[in-house]
Amino acid sequence: MDYTRGLRAGIPIALGYLAVSFTFGIMAVKYGFSAWQATLISFTTVTSAGQFAGIQLMATPGLYLDMMISQLTINIRYSFMSISLSQKLDRRFRGIRKWILGFFITDEIFAVAVSQPVVSTSFFAGLATLPWLGWTAGTFLGASMGAVLPAAVMSALGLAIYGMFIAIVVPPAKENKYVMLAAGIAAAISIAFTYIPELSHISSGYVVSIAAIVAAAVAAIVKPVDDEPQDPEDNQKIMDDSHRNSLSGSTSDTDLTTQMGAVGKEAGV
Repeated sequence: MDYTRGLRAGIPIALGYLAVSFTFGIMAVKYGFSAWQATLISFTTVTSAGQFAGIQLMATPGLYLDMMISQLTINIRYSFMSISLSQKLDRRFRGIRKWILGFFITDEIFAVAVSQPVVSTSFFAGLATLPWLGWTAGTFLGASMGAVLPAAVMSALGLAIYGMFIAIVVPPAKENKYVMLAAGIAAAISIAFTYIPELSHISSGYVVSIAAIVAAAVAAIVKPVDDEPQDPEDNQKIMDDSHRNSLSGSTSDTDLTTQMGAVGKEAGV
């Protein structure tokens, strides 16, 4: 029952991943990868932004250190997400299950999972199944159709990834000026490394790391996040409600969407 509930919660994520990974497939072929290579990358990593940055560096031989630094910078957030989510895992969610299912941690999957009072193995497995398949299938479709679609369509679809990042940044930036500050700092640093002659020779891997670290550090110094303790009575109420929903299977997609929105608003993302 928990697995089915997780599957339902993962449907919106899977649809979004299908579209974005379609663009990744197109870009991978553009950088010289075959369709099966691009699909294998998505099948074995599921890192979204890390994959887009990775294929650019992989297309240039010898930039192994750059790739390591950029991937560590981009993907380190998954470690923090895992630590946070581990506080909500049930007692049976341990050992090899953590090792296997930890592979599926992404921003969106984390947002849904952390909104649950208790995360069971079956719920998380169901939540991760469709997004993983959607990300892999979208990559295959994009890579396979890349040779069929007209060049104009390919060029237009290549802009989808930028639209995704804009969609991620703009909504929270409208509510929190410090999000806009961090995004603006990162953009300014990236522009500086692109157009200033003395900096333009530095590889994109280092630029991504520098921009992310500096922007995050400035935002953290200017506006640190306050940890507000939750009311134990509220936590107990949520636990009881979740248990009843789990037994009755009555949790609706609308409830899950509301929970996702609440988590995003509280996290400021």
